[in-house]
Amino acid sequence: MEKNISKLYDEYKDGRIDRRTFLKKLTLLTGSAAAALAVLPALGETKGIIPAQDDGLVAEFVKYTAPKTEMKAFMAHPAKDGKFPAVVVIHENRGLQPHIQDVARRFAKEGFLAVAPDGLTPVGGTPEDDSALAAQRIGQLNGEDTINNFVAAVKYLKTHPRSTGKVGCTGFCWGGAMTNNVAVNAPDLDAAVPYYGRQPATADVAKIKAPIMAHYAGNDPGINAGIEAFEAELKKQNKEYQIFIYEGAGHAFNNDSNPDRYHPEAAKLAWGRTVSFFKSKLL
Repeated sequence: MEKNISKLYDEYKDGRIDRRTFLKKLTLLTGSAAAALAVLPALGETKGIIPAQDDGLVAEFVKYTAPKTEMKAFMAHPAKDGKFPAVVVIHENRGLQPHIQDVARRFAKEGFLAVAPDGLTPVGGTPEDDSALAAQRIGQLNGEDTINNFVAAVKYLKTHPRSTGKVGCTGFCWGGAMTNNVAVNAPDLDAAVPYYGRQPATADVAKIKAPIMAHYAGNDPGINAGIEAFEAELKKQNKEYQIFIYEGAGHAFNNDSNPDRYHPEAAKLAWGRTVSFFKSKLL
């Protein structure tokens, strides 16, 4: 298998196949998306991925207090003195996977203090290499408590000694919906960037104080059905917002560990907009 992986990587580096095809074939060779992601550093392939061991970053697992539990989270920030604007990163419906930890490191590379909570902490945490069990545990969560657990992450970062006190929140899929809920329930949140997440109830939009930048895939009818009502209420309530729809992309287009979903052009554009938005609102 090692020879096949090496040959595949050579094809990618020589430009004979694109990154999406490379990741898809690598997933087939290794047996899973998680296994494919795990072998990338050994290949020297870090494009779009920050190595787990990076001299420019401090990355570690931490705990913070929520109303009914102590939450586990992954934290990353620049390895230098000073305080940084902070971002809560909320995972998809498979828990705190390596991809989301990598997203936290990417924010750290951009100069942020990033915290990615494990939303499954109250039900046993994110299992390793078992997405089916993670999805099962998602279904066991109490909705109100889960929102409060992420709102508590905002509070944690507001007073963290490495934080400037400015805090944003972003999330993907399930985490995108949670980001909307955090915006509704955390009046001191400074910015929110939901990716392809279900919109909050229309009646709750008035509670949002943070400016919103929402990213949606063009091919995502289930999620996109709620955009029109959401935008109408944002306008009615005179909220600051931006909505971007990426034609040609499908749900979860930012997840570069999932070759069936990843859309590199949409992901790159959305990421650039997200970082610029956070820098404009949190710095």
